[in-house]
Amino acid sequence: MDTPPQAVPVPDFSPRCHDGMPLHAAPLLDDGVFSPERVEAEREQAYFNDLYLLAPVAHFVLGLDGVILQVNLVAAELFGLPRERPGHVLFRSYVHEAFRHDYERFVQRVLNSSEPERIQLQVQSRPGAREAGLPVCLLGSADPNGQALRLVLEQAEGKLAALERSEERFRRIVHGAEEGIWEIDAQALTSFVNPKMAHMLGCQIEDMLGQPLVAFMDDEGRAILERNIARRQVGIAERHEFKFLRRDGSTLWATLATNPIFDSGGTYLGALALVSDITAQRAASERIWRQANFDELTGLPNRHMFLDRLQHEAHHARREGTCLALLFIDLDHFKQVNDRLGHEKGDMLLRQAARRISERVRATDTVARLGGDEFTVILAGVGQLGGIERVLQELTAGLTQPFVLDGDTVHVSASVGVALYPADGDTPDSLLRHADQAMYAAKNGGRNGYSYFTPALQQAAEVRRHTVREMRLALTHEQFEVHYQPIIRLRDGAIERAEALLRWRHPLRGLLLPADFIAFAETNGLIIDIGEWVFRQVVRQARQWQDEHGAALQISINKSAVEFRCDGALYQDWGGHLTRQGLASGAIVIETTEAVLLDKACQVADRLRQFRAMGLALALDDFGSGQVSLACLKTADIDFLKIDRSLVGELERDDAGLGLCESIIALAQRLGLKVVAEGVETASQRDLLRAAGCDYAQGYFFSHALPAGQMDRLLAAQAAG
Repeated sequence: MDTPPQAVPVPDFSPRCHDGMPLHAAPLLDDGVFSPERVEAEREQAYFNDLYLLAPVAHFVLGLDGVILQVNLVAAELFGLPRERPGHVLFRSYVHEAFRHDYERFVQRVLNSSEPERIQLQVQSRPGAREAGLPVCLLGSADPNGQALRLVLEQAEGKLAALERSEERFRRIVHGAEEGIWEIDAQALTSFVNPKMAHMLGCQIEDMLGQPLVAFMDDEGRAILERNIARRQVGIAERHEFKFLRRDGSTLWATLATNPIFDSGGTYLGALALVSDITAQRAASERIWRQANFDELTGLPNRHMFLDRLQHEAHHARREGTCLALLFIDLDHFKQVNDRLGHEKGDMLLRQAARRISERVRATDTVARLGGDEFTVILAGVGQLGGIERVLQELTAGLTQPFVLDGDTVHVSASVGVALYPADGDTPDSLLRHADQAMYAAKNGGRNGYSYFTPALQQAAEVRRHTVREMRLALTHEQFEVHYQPIIRLRDGAIERAEALLRWRHPLRGLLLPADFIAFAETNGLIIDIGEWVFRQVVRQARQWQDEHGAALQISINKSAVEFRCDGALYQDWGGHLTRQGLASGAIVIETTEAVLLDKACQVADRLRQFRAMGLALALDDFGSGQVSLACLKTADIDFLKIDRSLVGELERDDAGLGLCESIIALAQRLGLKVVAEGVETASQRDLLRAAGCDYAQGYFFSHALPAGQMDRLLAAQAAG
């Protein structure tokens, strides 16, 4: 570090607060925490220390009352002062009694002058000491605001003696310093460390010499250091926090105040760093921050952090034009559990409830505990109510499961209120208030459920819940049916395949198509149970037709994206069921859409591989209606390509439609795929597809979807003919 020139005043780094108050007068808050002014003053003090701590001359900063506020290492050693907190000590008490009057006049000159002032006098090593004075030269200057006095003290002796004394003192201070001192060369290799630095890292000095600085850092620290080295090489001093790794693997957090070193020609030689251990301070700050922002019992964000997150997410939603949902959750019957089993068991229940809630939302959502048995969830970036409904149903279902509390099993439930931003409130306070009101509506409605703040949304939610209840009854009362649409082999008109299509014979509304109810099933997870039922119905029917008509009929089943993303354990027995029924590999075809094929989620790829391993064939439905590229077909492990009805409908209109279908057919067959055309409604469409080499077709021209009995008669007639 360069030594400041003797004849130049110390730069203006006086320890002032924002309001001009000297550092020693900076106020504390009532709870003992530093005020913002005090924090800023200490930051300025740290800057002063970084610059002048290692200077080989004594530096002092005095208040207007003459109290010593800051000292560097040489000054502390000269007067025997603790550097960090010198205490309420007057500088004049170290001035020899015979020179105190001269010193007082000198101070007045400094305070009233815009230029540095100099004086020769004598000082003592401690106040009141009866010893010969030490001749020194004081260089004094006042800061521009007149709030502090800065002194540079040099011993008045011959230059050679002064230099030798300075070097000896400097060597002693460096080796005995309480801060780490680390010097690196131009290649960032360690050229010097003092004993304190080696001790801080748990190393021997000789083990560190020649080692790169990054050898003692983790990846994050290395990246920051590389940027800082580049800045130092152009003469920029830096102060940063780094995480070092001690020899035993533990972490050392430290601040590095670094200054570049150049030779007389301006060539970068390396840098000198002053290293301060802040591990304890950082841990304390982290602990204080966590206590201020997180719930101690559950580890979730508390009300303070929740409101901050809600404010942030609301700003983001406003900027992006998106929505968010706020869920207010209150546990039903929690007070009875607390009163009956005690607060310790109640706390256990709250921790388990917090974990269940967190497991049922996305990692990007915020779960918080407001206090007591009240929790909130911020669902950011919600696109449709279906996604919110799914979370609500999973949350309420998850919280009704038994809680095991050290041998005691208890049951609670949850009442959830829902408010949407910006529809139900455009500020965090109004949104929270409305979600709270909706939660009480859910409690008044019988508990163990959820309620929307907006009446129209609440009514729609009631319709969805009613439909779901009806669908569950439909499964148990066998109201679902599987119809079959024949798939015709175009070269000879034979029925070789069929598509299984679900129908709901509703007791009041009649026969319902999938469009009337599948969306409800997907949003509440009931689609998994329905899909299982359909699979077993189709396998049983395929086995029956094989026995009755002596020929294998390949049947395809539609699967939604939700079914591809679920747990693979749900399909574990499918392969065994096919084997037990004696169906050949490929007898059942799983149809999926382009959207599923484009889904990069690992569950989707795993499910495709799982179905393939079971001996199920795969078909890509509605090709041409989405975004699947032709190149994607080359890598997709599918057996059939089904041309969307929208492309088939263009066949008779112009040559472009026919040309597109012909290209798709030719490419698919070159890739080894069979092609099925959907939505064939005219003889002309059939003839054009047959001429283009299409393998199969289905549509109203051939047959609607038929109940199993009618399909059975159609197959019997074909076998007899």
